[in-house]
Amino acid sequence: MKLQEVQTCKCTPQVQIPFSTCWSDDNLLAMATEKGIYTVEGRWRARNIFVRNPLAMTLILLVCVLHWGHATDITSTVFGKPLEGIPAAFGDFNSDEYPDLFVIKDNTFEILLGRDSEPLIQKSPGDKLKCKFDAMVTSIVPGDYDGDAIMDVLVTLSRPVSGLSCEEKYVQEIKVLWGSGDSIECGAKWDKPLYMCGQPLAMDWNEDMIIDLFGSVNNTRAFWVFNTNRTFPAIKHMTSGNREPDDGKQLRIPHSHAFIDLNSDYNPDMFVTTNEGFEVWLKDPNDVEGFAFSRQTTLFPNGLAFKGQSIFLDTELKGKLDHILPACYDIACTNSSMFVYVNNRWLNLRVNFHDKSNDVWGFVPPTTASIIHSTITLHAGDYNMDGFPDILATLQSGNRKKTFLLMNEQCVADCSQYSRTFTIAWDKLSPNNNNTNMGVFYDFMQDGKLDIIFVNDKNITAFKNNLDYDANFIKVMVITGRKDQAQRIIPDPTGRRNRTYGTNLPGPLTSYNATDLDDEPRASVSAQLSQSAYLSLHLPYTLFGLGRTPNFVDELRVGVYGKSKKWSQIIPNSQMVVIPIPLQDPTHWMVRLFVTPSKLIIQSFVALLGTCMLLTLIIAVLWWKERREDRRESRQEVHRFNYSGLG
Repeated sequence: MKLQEVQTCKCTPQVQIPFSTCWSDDNLLAMATEKGIYTVEGRWRARNIFVRNPLAMTLILLVCVLHWGHATDITSTVFGKPLEGIPAAFGDFNSDEYPDLFVIKDNTFEILLGRDSEPLIQKSPGDKLKCKFDAMVTSIVPGDYDGDAIMDVLVTLSRPVSGLSCEEKYVQEIKVLWGSGDSIECGAKWDKPLYMCGQPLAMDWNEDMIIDLFGSVNNTRAFWVFNTNRTFPAIKHMTSGNREPDDGKQLRIPHSHAFIDLNSDYNPDMFVTTNEGFEVWLKDPNDVEGFAFSRQTTLFPNGLAFKGQSIFLDTELKGKLDHILPACYDIACTNSSMFVYVNNRWLNLRVNFHDKSNDVWGFVPPTTASIIHSTITLHAGDYNMDGFPDILATLQSGNRKKTFLLMNEQCVADCSQYSRTFTIAWDKLSPNNNNTNMGVFYDFMQDGKLDIIFVNDKNITAFKNNLDYDANFIKVMVITGRKDQAQRIIPDPTGRRNRTYGTNLPGPLTSYNATDLDDEPRASVSAQLSQSAYLSLHLPYTLFGLGRTPNFVDELRVGVYGKSKKWSQIIPNSQMVVIPIPLQDPTHWMVRLFVTPSKLIIQSFVALLGTCMLLTLIIAVLWWKERREDRRESRQEVHRFNYSGLG
């Protein structure tokens, strides 16, 4: 009989039970553990072994209680039926506290509403949340563009118009569709069209919590500042002290612009991508409008054929954001790399792109023929909830294309003064990731575990993250804080009538300090919705994995526009909604706190119940055996008495 490894069951932070098991054709069950091999053979012998050796029964119970650590297809649970299109954005459109999914397909886009019953994401009745255009939809940016606290939808269309100082294939027409909570105005338009070169970055130019845009047209960088009367946005040119930046470099298309705090003052700055590299424009804490050029520029690494979309992650859990750049050295991307910018220089993370068969994989080469592959895009999230952010990336080898999970792990060799690297988990998502074009994280169950949405050539599929151990998290969402008494109250699915406080807000910074199981301090920081273009697909909240520590979070701090507030002793598995009003007085900021019970409670109950049943069974068997021995002794005594009388 052949023993096969099934799983390593991680029961608690202190205990691990690695075992192998096999059930043979001759009805023999064998388990190999660290203590030896336990054999269960036949019905009667199995009963005797369970009685004599409770560990065998305990292992069986553990197999039944604990689930496998792989992704499970939940497409029917989430969508009800196969869904076509491309996920383009996330946001709570109808203010019911369940994130919604914005999907594009060719010339149309649609909002799929989230809820707490199956299907978890469904289409709205009729076509109130679906729009069709005369050009291809390239991106979606939900947000409040008129200050009424109701989510609107920005749509970019591919519109090849000449005379805008960029190639016609890069020209985008910008439309904003005004929302009312349960419908959108598909035919909304201004008195003149709004064109840009490349997709815009959603940000806030003047700290009024109305979403503005950054981009370029006619070789001029500019901000498009929106107002409360839904008229054409005002154009503010990007200058520094009434002067253009000295280099005058053109913005790169596709770009990696970000609205993110780069100097730890809780004021979101501007990270700008040019054809030569990157610029940093800092927010002046004494001026609510505009940004000042810091003269800080960073060139791309040498010898690259393609540069992907930058992302910013606290990869080392040191309380600072690191700039990570995916890239290719050749046009076929057979020589791919990932870089991190540390101490004013680029370090190669030395990611191994050779699989177990020694086949070489690489990023998908960018092409303007595909919305998904217009640039190399990484999607980050803490998949295993250990605190270190992981990455989803689509790779190809020959004609094969798959989305892989890149695990954030300790660097042990050739680390170039950087403590972390990414290791491709070749089999972690198999076979669900076959022939996929894109993968993004999404918390379907609202339990702090990041599930995965896969996109292939035909439809969208959903897979549940079956994490095989209990881990804790903190989820924080910062919303705009605007409210409009003129807006009607929106009923949610439970019948409650809510007045929304706001929608997606780009730029807030969230950080925490805690202590792990080894009493070592740990800290992390994350930016909310720092990027919005080219299917960056950031979630509208920040999710921190805390690992298996049951300790309270010592301190959690949220910063918005240079103001910040901290909360102490936060319960693990908390979900917080921060409403930063009034903005200038953080002591009065409101917070809504929701706590998700840990599955450890349920598992502890099941384990306790199983132990009690096992002990009861052992006691019953011992009692039965004792009674049987008593009867035998009684009969022997009777027989002995009779023989004595005969003598």
